Amino acid sequence: MGIRCCSKSFGFQKLQQMESELKDLNSKPAKTHQTDPTHDDASSKDDRPLLKSAGNNNDIQELEKKFAAYVRDDVYGPMGRGKLPLKEKLLLGIAFVMLLPLRILLGMTLLVVYYLICRICTLFSAPNREEEEQEDYAHLGGWRRAVIVRSGRFLSRSLLFVVGFYWIRETHKDSANAQENSKTEGRNESEEQERPGAIVSNHVSYLDILYHMSSSFPSFVAKSDELYWVVSYSKCLGCVYVQRESKSSDSKGVAGVVTDRVCEARENKSAPMMMLFPEGTTTNGDFLLPFKTGAFLAGAPVVPVTLRYPYQRFSPAWESISGVRHVVFLLCQLVNHMEVTRLPVYYPSQQEKDDPKLFANNVRKLMASECNLIMSDIGLPEKRIYHAALNGNNSLPSVLHQKDD
Repeated sequence: MGIRCCSKSFGFQKLQQMESELKDLNSKPAKTHQTDPTHDDASSKDDRPLLKSAGNNNDIQELEKKFAAYVRDDVYGPMGRGKLPLKEKLLLGIAFVMLLPLRILLGMTLLVVYYLICRICTLFSAPNREEEEQEDYAHLGGWRRAVIVRSGRFLSRSLLFVVGFYWIRETHKDSANAQENSKTEGRNESEEQERPGAIVSNHVSYLDILYHMSSSFPSFVAKSDELYWVVSYSKCLGCVYVQRESKSSDSKGVAGVVTDRVCEARENKSAPMMMLFPEGTTTNGDFLLPFKTGAFLAGAPVVPVTLRYPYQRFSPAWESISGVRHVVFLLCQLVNHMEVTRLPVYYPSQQEKDDPKLFANNVRKLMASECNLIMSDIGLPEKRIYHAALNGNNSLPSVLHQKDD
């Protein structure tokens, strides 16, 4: 209990220190016009100054270095609101008129088709209920489950194709570190054939979910307050629901359900594996944040996967840009690229099974070293502070002090 209190106190002190630094940055004279302090609703976000107008270049570089995992470095600039060259404006205008409507139409068609498939396959079937607000159709058998999975994988890949991911480069790596770990533990063949219970991946964009659906169709952790048709998809995936913004949500209950699902996937071949993003938030794809332990509590083998989105104009990473703006720019880009690296199944040692934090850290180090990712020690609170700085927000919003998702 004392350790927990000390860690919370340290985290709070860290937030206060970062808040003080941000206020010092914004207290310097700004070159932009002053905004009306009483008009700060969501619709006026685009009128607030960006980071680059909030201080001199040295302050900007220092802040971007500190929050490097969330910095966008594409043509569209911070939050997608940078000044575009004339050539880029022309390309964007042409794509907005000719490409965007077509892709929206095709994308919505695919979503409606899969919604109807899910509704038909789950008709007259009762969902599996583990706890209150935790229900799914992932345990359906026979033709129903086969249709849901196969059509889901096909339509997910089709949707990626529609938005410009015509080719996806996949690399399967044999990790020397994982092989050495298995040898030192002296595992026999039967133990090494143990089925993994979860897939762990870095988190760059909502597009990650579409790829994993097209690849292995696993279960995810999802918000319980999504749109109705999104909930229909997630129930067929067997998602675990959580109210992230609810202070009263039982995080231990969610962790318990996830652990049970991981154990079930390890023991039952017909059960879907859990797909977890242990970073807890998205980055620009070049960094790997500290891992949470939810995917590692069961002590089951995991499949490490990393995703990257090479780009020349617009970065598909969704780290510091609004959802609508991101979707529009993404759909206006003719070709998008994705690179996937799959590492061998990671079998934890007995020490790692007994210590989920050690297990998580070792998997993170392996993913970073094998996939050339930079390890960063920042997290969601720092991301909120960086977003506040981009918006020229002198008084940090209360959302910065919410619990870490």
